[in-house]
Amino acid sequence: MINSNTLKFLKDLNAHNNKAWFDEHRHQFEIVKSDFYLFVESLIAAVAKFDAPIGQLSVKACVFRINRDVRFSKNKTPYKTNLSCYLNNAGKKGLGAGYYLHIEPGKSMAAGGIWMPETGVLSGIRQEIDYNFTDWKKIIEHKHFRKTFTEGVKTNDRLVRPPKGYDEDNEAIAFLKMKSFIVSKPFTDSELQNNNFVKEVAKTFNCMKPMIDFLNTAVH
Repeated sequence: MINSNTLKFLKDLNAHNNKAWFDEHRHQFEIVKSDFYLFVESLIAAVAKFDAPIGQLSVKACVFRINRDVRFSKNKTPYKTNLSCYLNNAGKKGLGAGYYLHIEPGKSMAAGGIWMPETGVLSGIRQEIDYNFTDWKKIIEHKHFRKTFTEGVKTNDRLVRPPKGYDEDNEAIAFLKMKSFIVSKPFTDSELQNNNFVKEVAKTFNCMKPMIDFLNTAVH
């Protein structure tokens, strides 16, 4: 479960996102960080039951820092107002598809897939979908998959025209135009604080695993 104090800290940070406030409350953050590390440790163990390589990851290799990279952003607030981790064979720095958890008051979710892959990887994924579209459809149209991820596979960025080498009448064109391949399931603040939350996140990740495996076939 995610402690209520964690959610309170994130809400307070959102209201006072500056270094002076953070330094004054750093002791609270260290407690929040420690609790989240313990949660992710349990999550790694749960996911490893159906995706064994995940079990080799360290928590530190999966959890993102709370400091924002503001070098190329117009938003200069120094801290993220969420906690997050990414699990794949290489942790948060892996290039392949994986599992993502985002903890933020009112905006928490378990998600997975691959976001904005580099050109060569994206080309490979498009080719895999084109060549094996029947298999892709079986995964994303499965009853349990559709019930869990009600918005289906989504992306915030897609091509207007077909990518080079593909025609508009290709039956897979809606996916071939995508630049990211993501599914997600939201969780309420109340669900976060349930003792079964680790199991629920792992269950969500297990549901998306066939899609993760399909994407990683193309990546690797």
